[in-house]
Amino acid sequence: MRIADILRSKGSTVATVTVSTTVTGLLAELAEHNIGAMVVIGYPGEQERSDGGVVGIVSERDVVRHLREQGSGLLRREVGQIMSPVAVTCGPDDPVDDLAALMTNNRVRHVPVLHDGRLVGIVSIGDVVKIRMEELQAERQQLQDYITQGG
Repeated sequence: MRIADILRSKGSTVATVTVSTTVTGLLAELAEHNIGAMVVIGYPGEQERSDGGVVGIVSERDVVRHLREQGSGLLRREVGQIMSPVAVTCGPDDPVDDLAALMTNNRVRHVPVLHDGRLVGIVSIGDVVKIRMEELQAERQQLQDYITQGG
């Protein structure tokens, strides 16, 4: 199974914010899209980059951690001040098993998908687990069918 299979199933729409978006704006976007993290891209109008303009990931966890440390003034700050830099990316043709290992080894929960330098999706650890569970269920069914048919 490849990353493209996950994107076909879940869709390739990626919600993004810029580094200059306020934390309040970020929270509104997270709520509107009912998601827990967003890809952070460079400043509006910034020149096209080889990394698709992806500069970071920002999650609800980032907000909570910084809010505890900095108080409510954080809400007026820019996302660029609290985001995590992108540690890893993947491509649509990468195997899901490789991505699972990459996520585990790098301790990341969200990985932007780039194709020819363009952001084409995002995969979460939940997406990877869901696909793996579906594969295991299909294998189980095949084994049960094989056993009941008498091999």
